[in-house]
Amino acid sequence: MSQSSDILKLLHQKHPELKHYLTYSNSLELLVATILSAQVRDESVNRVTPALFAKYTTARDYARADAGEIAAIVKTLTYANTKSKHIVEACTIIADMHDGNVPGTMKELVELPGVGRKTANAILQNAFGIVQGVIVDTHVLRVCYRLGWTSSPTNAEKSERELMKLIPEKEWKNIPGLMKRHGRAICKAPVPLCSQCFLSKLCPKKGVL
Repeated sequence: MSQSSDILKLLHQKHPELKHYLTYSNSLELLVATILSAQVRDESVNRVTPALFAKYTTARDYARADAGEIAAIVKTLTYANTKSKHIVEACTIIADMHDGNVPGTMKELVELPGVGRKTANAILQNAFGIVQGVIVDTHVLRVCYRLGWTSSPTNAEKSERELMKLIPEKEWKNIPGLMKRHGRAICKAPVPLCSQCFLSKLCPKKGVL
């Protein structure tokens, strides 16, 4: 087995159950929550979305809303004003051009304000069961770089391309959950707990001082 296969096997053994950390009940809620989650812990997003989802239930509701009203609800999150503006703009497009339904293709999703490839991948995988790439968040960037799987700790698009070449497609959807679990418990920023890591013998500790 390759180093990556051995590591994935050990990670699955350590974390047999993976879940999406954002709380949502439909594709629109997932879209909104994912836009809000940029550079914010999922737990922080989950604290503000119940009030938001109770007030706005359709894309047209968000499209008609004042961005300032949304920002007031999510004010504890970073870049609340910008994210709220993106939500209104994205939902206006969804209401006007997609009959109020969140689109289910990468091309259509990345055309929405506030939605990049990472967000689109998250929506496709978790709302539609479509896996077209790897969701690359801060944990994936950091941990996969230290494992030697990627060549950059900051370039998400390059890292995704490298991971898609290295990792079997059946594992793409598992990478974010595995890296988040391992990143929070052991492979922390800025200093990982290498002495406690069950992957220590396999990991090149790339970029670790």
